[in-house]
Amino acid sequence: MRCSGLKHGAVFAVSILVLGAWPLAAEGGKADIERGRYVATMMGCNDCHTPNYIMAEGKVPEALWLTGSPFGWRGPWGTTYATNLRMRLAGMTEDEWVMKAKQLKARPPMPWFNLNQMKEEDMRAFYRYVRHLGVAGADAPAYVPPNEEPNPPYATFPSPPPAK
Repeated sequence: MRCSGLKHGAVFAVSILVLGAWPLAAEGGKADIERGRYVATMMGCNDCHTPNYIMAEGKVPEALWLTGSPFGWRGPWGTTYATNLRMRLAGMTEDEWVMKAKQLKARPPMPWFNLNQMKEEDMRAFYRYVRHLGVAGADAPAYVPPNEEPNPPYATFPSPPPAK
């Protein structure tokens, strides 16, 4: 009987170890992290969501990637700021992120129409990469309506030409 108790105890201990490691595995392995880094780079996410990324020709420490930006994008829609994706995704499950990414409609200059078409496996790899980076930075400034003057710095977009 004692042997049986040890056997059940060992099964219990192994179960706890496996279940305890499950959330780590769900966050993604090295391949997912690398794929997510690639997706962030090739989709141009850093261009807006990483401070000074374009001006530094992409030479920004990865510790700052996707932390949002205080640089505004002003146009007929008002002034928008790139979200701190590391904070935003920390508050979402992977499935919530995928649903949001597939349905997102956002103000310019966010190319939401490209994000909506991303393959689900790439959306998931991106999520796992961002979660791998961890929470960092601060919230981006709030949206400023078109009739209000934003604080600098910002770029001004001209109104689009009339439709033909």
